[in-house]
Amino acid sequence: MDNKFDAECLFVYGTCPDAEVGKAIARALLDARLVACVNLLPGMISLFRWDGKVEEAAEVAFIAKTSKSRMPAVKALFEKHHPYEEPALIALPVADGLPGFLSWVISETADPSPDAG
Repeated sequence: MDNKFDAECLFVYGTCPDAEVGKAIARALLDARLVACVNLLPGMISLFRWDGKVEEAAEVAFIAKTSKSRMPAVKALFEKHHPYEEPALIALPVADGLPGFLSWVISETADPSPDAG
């Protein structure tokens, strides 16, 4: 790892049933300063096994960047606002990236409360 922010940043991947749900969750996460940014990629087709049979659904890929310290709250908010019985959401550690971008992610997701620290 080349810079101090690599170990603190997470790449978060999930799915949403449509762009409207994705936007609503993204805005709630951004308003709470839990993520630095969200990318929504429409037009995805998902195939998966559910209740013993293979299903196919149109979905929107949900990609967010956050810090490790904010991930528990990201999971809670995503699950609370998501309509699926079992929403897909995973976080991957960032192995490397541009230092300025990674610093921005950490800055944007810092706890704004006065007693944070």
